[in-house]
Amino acid sequence: MNQFVLAAMITGTVFAGFMGAQLAPIAAASSSNVATPAADADDDQISPYPVVIELFTSQGCSSCPPADMLAERLAKDDSLLVITRPVTYWDRLGWKDSLARPENTNLQRAYASKGNEGSGVYTPQIVVNGVDGAVGSREGDIRSLVRLTRKSGPTIETENNARGELIVTIDGKSDFMAGVSLVALSSSETVRIGRGENGGRTLHYTNVVKSERNLGSWRGQPARFVIATEHLNVNGADKYAVILQRPGAGPIVGAKLLDI
Repeated sequence: MNQFVLAAMITGTVFAGFMGAQLAPIAAASSSNVATPAADADDDQISPYPVVIELFTSQGCSSCPPADMLAERLAKDDSLLVITRPVTYWDRLGWKDSLARPENTNLQRAYASKGNEGSGVYTPQIVVNGVDGAVGSREGDIRSLVRLTRKSGPTIETENNARGELIVTIDGKSDFMAGVSLVALSSSETVRIGRGENGGRTLHYTNVVKSERNLGSWRGQPARFVIATEHLNVNGADKYAVILQRPGAGPIVGAKLLDI
């Protein structure tokens, strides 16, 4: 893993790129004709929801600590929602990632199958709003993708009812369906790495996924979702976000960090 070797692509083509990232030895899709999301005509329009930045990282990846530190800086920007998703496929190198979830690995593979810009199964990788990706330590590339994201989308509002439940109201119109999920996050994790490429290091992680719960579907019409109090009491989590994402690991069309 100290050598930078590209994964075999589904198309069978091996190409150079993503230097400084570590790629898993499993298939990942690529595309030579990638449609970049177009920005709205009014570049100064304020987005009703933050742009979602998903970092795929691993404690067993020696290229990942710079991306982990970048995620911490990006999380200070209120226009961004940073979500750290540790993956499992580097566990075989002698250190089992204590924060990794198979669901994170599966999501990254699903994104890779789309063949969007920066697609692949490698670490560190950042995917912006569930569409295009970049090496997770390349801040300039990531901010360029953020600038190209659409600035329109449904609004998400929250309030508590008399029983203490959280009511999430989604308002907006569209001709597509999106899944609505509740993501539980740990705002800060510090891990002492005992073995592997980062052995002996103490690494820090920001907004690590602890659990995800499906709340239902949004079908382009005003809708309300009820979150029970026990679902806002996930072990190890101190932040919660609602994410609207089109089916099959499609684009993220809305997000809100809950104020609870």
